[in-house]
Amino acid sequence: MITTADEELLRRAIAIAAHAVTLGDAPYGSLLAGPDGTILAEAHNTVRRDDDISAHPELKLARWAARELDPETARRTTMYTSCQPCGMCAGGIVRSGLGRVVYALATEQLVELNPASGAWPTVTQDGPALFDEARVPVEAYYRA
Repeated sequence: MITTADEELLRRAIAIAAHAVTLGDAPYGSLLAGPDGTILAEAHNTVRRDDDISAHPELKLARWAARELDPETARRTTMYTSCQPCGMCAGGIVRSGLGRVVYALATEQLVELNPASGAWPTVTQDGPALFDEARVPVEAYYRA
């Protein structure tokens, strides 16, 4: 359930996205709010500027949270973002331990506004293979 406080923080994420456009960056912005609602960190998309396909604000903030927050604080921290996180960012958010995401535009809405946003090709994946060989370094690491 999205509260009035959530809406205010979500408006801030949208403002970050709008500011990104004035800098020549893509229109995506995010922030992290701690358990008490205090803004902990903000970021916007810098994929083109940084020539880095992973420079989405959600992933940058997930990485920040994983480095800077203890697990309990991360679990009680909310990410507010102008658009629904993509698969790459969603994976980073899960791994960071953040407890909640509130977003403005759904992926489907973004694709309606910018059809190129949904034009990613699929990648063929073949496997699993070579289990007995592949398990050796994994078992060595996790048994240590």
